[in-house]
Amino acid sequence: MMLQARSLAALPMIRHAFFTRTGGVSRGVYASLNAGVGSRDDPELVEENRARMAGALGVAPDRLLSVYQIHSPDVVVAEEPWPASARPRADAIVTRHPGLAIAASTADCGPVLFADAEAGVIGAAHAGWRGALAGVTDATIAAMERLGADRARITAAIGPLIRQPNYEVGLEVAAQFSGEHPDNEQFFVPSKNPGRVMFDLAGYIARRLERAGLLNIEDIRICTYAEAEKFYSYRRMTHLGEVDYGRHLNAIALVPN
Repeated sequence: MMLQARSLAALPMIRHAFFTRTGGVSRGVYASLNAGVGSRDDPELVEENRARMAGALGVAPDRLLSVYQIHSPDVVVAEEPWPASARPRADAIVTRHPGLAIAASTADCGPVLFADAEAGVIGAAHAGWRGALAGVTDATIAAMERLGADRARITAAIGPLIRQPNYEVGLEVAAQFSGEHPDNEQFFVPSKNPGRVMFDLAGYIARRLERAGLLNIEDIRICTYAEAEKFYSYRRMTHLGEVDYGRHLNAIALVPN
């Protein structure tokens, strides 16, 4: 049902999970642990799936929070629960409130979970290529610092996402990354298809975290596209011509004292 990063699992007073697609009640292309509020799945099944994920994190279902993601660098601070119908438009959440679980929703994009256990501050970011390039991880770290975190203490874990052997993009995407920093060319290799390249999104996210000054970064090195039995994948859905796809949650919570 869920995977964990060793670095986060070792921290006191922190719970986290990179949820897979197993252990839920959805059917068909959504089988089985679909968390996608925006998918065309039965809302009651999605609600049950999210309740199961909340239970695994030790919080009530209404305290498992996600946002309406827009591929931006925008971050919101979670002070209290918000209804699913009123999710803020952003791509990252930070909090210092125990008993709240904050989550990033993905189906190929990069989930990054953050924690400064000493300060009691956590974060969850959704980093697709647009958000990663725009600086969503930098913005998350800065927002955590405003809540009392210290980037020298922050642990960051990169969860399951589409990996370079399966992530083909256009030259125009590579050009945007080269314009941001000349070292970014290392994250692209030629594709077998003319005018296309293969992108190492995880490598770029890790390098961006390093540039931001983080000292403890873990990548669990799992590909959502390659493992259809365990993970949803937007790109795999597109290649197979399926009607829709499920969404994962990647969540972190502070344990109440």
